[in-house]
Amino acid sequence: MEYTATIEEENKEIANRYKDLLKGTYEVLSKEDKELIRKAFDIAVDAHSKQRRKTGEPYIFHPIAVAKIVAMEIGLGAVSIAAALLHDVVEDTSYTIDDMEHLFGKTIAKIVNGLTKISRLNKEQDASIQAENFRKMLLTLNDDVRVILIKIADRLHNMQTMDSMPADKQLKIASETIYIYAPLAHRLGLYNIKTELEDLGLKYTEPEVYNGILSKIKESKEEQQKYLNTFADTLKEGLDKENFDYEIKGRFKSVYSIRRKMQSQNVTFDEVYDKYAIRIIYKADSKDDKFAAWKIYTIVTDYFKPNPARLRDWITQPKSTGYEALHITVIGPYAEWVEVQIRSERMNEIAEKGYAAHFKYKQNQKNESGLESWLNKLKESLETQSLNAVDFVEDFKLNLYAKEIYVFTPKGELKSLPKDASALDFAFSVHTDVGLKCRGAKVNGKLVPLSHVLKSGDQIEVITSSTNKPNSRWLDFVITARAKTKIRAALKEEEKLIAEEGKAILTRKLRHLKIPFTEKTVNELVVYFKLKTSFDLFYRFGNGAIDNTQLKAYLSQRNSTILNFFKTKLRRSSPTNESQENSDEVTNKYDALVFGKEEEKLDYAISKCCNPIPGDKVFGFLTINDGLKVHKKNCPNAISLQSNYAYRIMPAKWIDSTKQDFKAVLHISGVDHSGIVNNVTRIISSNMGVFIHSINISGDEGVFDGKISLSVKNNTQIHKLIKRIQKVEGVKNVERVDRM
Repeated sequence: MEYTATIEEENKEIANRYKDLLKGTYEVLSKEDKELIRKAFDIAVDAHSKQRRKTGEPYIFHPIAVAKIVAMEIGLGAVSIAAALLHDVVEDTSYTIDDMEHLFGKTIAKIVNGLTKISRLNKEQDASIQAENFRKMLLTLNDDVRVILIKIADRLHNMQTMDSMPADKQLKIASETIYIYAPLAHRLGLYNIKTELEDLGLKYTEPEVYNGILSKIKESKEEQQKYLNTFADTLKEGLDKENFDYEIKGRFKSVYSIRRKMQSQNVTFDEVYDKYAIRIIYKADSKDDKFAAWKIYTIVTDYFKPNPARLRDWITQPKSTGYEALHITVIGPYAEWVEVQIRSERMNEIAEKGYAAHFKYKQNQKNESGLESWLNKLKESLETQSLNAVDFVEDFKLNLYAKEIYVFTPKGELKSLPKDASALDFAFSVHTDVGLKCRGAKVNGKLVPLSHVLKSGDQIEVITSSTNKPNSRWLDFVITARAKTKIRAALKEEEKLIAEEGKAILTRKLRHLKIPFTEKTVNELVVYFKLKTSFDLFYRFGNGAIDNTQLKAYLSQRNSTILNFFKTKLRRSSPTNESQENSDEVTNKYDALVFGKEEEKLDYAISKCCNPIPGDKVFGFLTINDGLKVHKKNCPNAISLQSNYAYRIMPAKWIDSTKQDFKAVLHISGVDHSGIVNNVTRIISSNMGVFIHSINISGDEGVFDGKISLSVKNNTQIHKLIKRIQKVEGVKNVERVDRM
């Protein structure tokens, strides 16, 4: 819909939005706070007066909306609200950071400067621009965590108003959001924002999936309300008897989390058994709110039978995000499993507002909380940066969504670590020197290897040695960003010395083989040994990983390169002479893959991680060593590639099926009976142009499950085949998967 409004209407709307912003602040604003926000608002209106958003609206709508998210949803104070209003002023207008400092003081200038730094890309050639950008954003945590919080609010509003953008930009921004911003929001305790970011991300990366789940949620709204009423009526008597002041709410899990469960458990929407959660929020003094939670727990379990394996106690030991609650799964009305979350108003506020509410309630406590401890550890790991921005972001991201375990030191102190952390991760969490000199560990009194995976409740004693040094194998089993960063930093120094030695060895060997030591030769060797850099090559010669035999194999391959070049040219240019009289599936509309806006035909390879076939929605990814690779848009690696290497992504589409065969894998399951495999294979064999590569089907107590690898011509053919197999008696589920 086209945007149309007069200047008077726009000014009135700007004034109304500003009033809304002041009305809905989480923190109570003083007169001075309101004056500061007004001053920031006036400067922002003036600075952005000539700018418009892509929708045609005045640009100032965006800073006001970001400030409103900061004020209401994140719950920050006047300084952050003012900084949010000014977040694009230095980047997009003639105002400078010095102007900000002169007008608003050092704190706001520092936050605005942090936000401006994030927006300006550092165009390094040897690293992903996006990953470098994320690293810079995370580095601003060293200055002020409010920079990240405002940036998350900025991203949320951009995601909410992305409809008018081109599809490729929507996909890039949505991929980035799922990749880094949603995990960040989660880690800072902003659960509502995290949920909205994930759902909006899914809306643009997989619109059909998103709309399908959303429509099913809407269809069952009435049914769920009825369920909630039945549940609440059952509990009412018990809760009222104990004079609790409470509220019972029901909520659907987010579209994104339902989608994730469908994928991880390989089930349909109807088979996801805990789509719905019930929340009991009660009023209590902060001294008694933990006791009251357990009291409500006993009332709930008196009426509904709990699943003891599904009790989650985050009241005794809160999550490191500050989150506190009791979660139990019970058999509710109509014998359906339902998750019940028990929270006091204080706990609920911390769950909704995260960071801001957490500090509001912590003013009089002296001990360091989980969130502060995480921020301090993060700042420390940011100080020691790895060279590769992509690795840095991947390591950092690992620790954002990680579930937690709680372990003990020999003195009985409690430490929180990510799930699947090793004994070595624990050593690094104690101190860097303890980690680097660690040679073993005792868990619950028993000697274990450094790679031993810890469980909640373990007590760990670290054994150190002054002569011990870290080795690269450690990186295979540590999972915390802190441990990885420290190990890499220690290894890097040693690697430099080995690489220098390796360079000298390679120079001598090439001279002996009468091959010049040039940049071209080094690059050829890097490609031949499937490495990424010349440093990798020198290091492997230095540590003896590449020997004389391998070097001679390279030499013989080098001598036949010219011959291979002509063979490849001939192979690519020779047309396929397949019969045009095959069934309609073979000659369906697709016949080539084209790339970019110009729809050029380029040489490409099919990516093995997702095996796209004609008709699939795809994109091209320009690799360093292997040319152009084609991935499905819903490939497991798609989000990571779109986020870290957006500048190497090429739009691609099928415009008519080629005559080439493509590999596809079907996962089949159902009720086992005599002759079922024969029936399935007969249908596949009778399909024109479909060949079976391999079959792996096993039966167990009347149920069968297995995979069949096939050669097919295109997407249409595989869909028709799936429909025919589904009609076989006993077959319950047929779907295409990425690998055997």
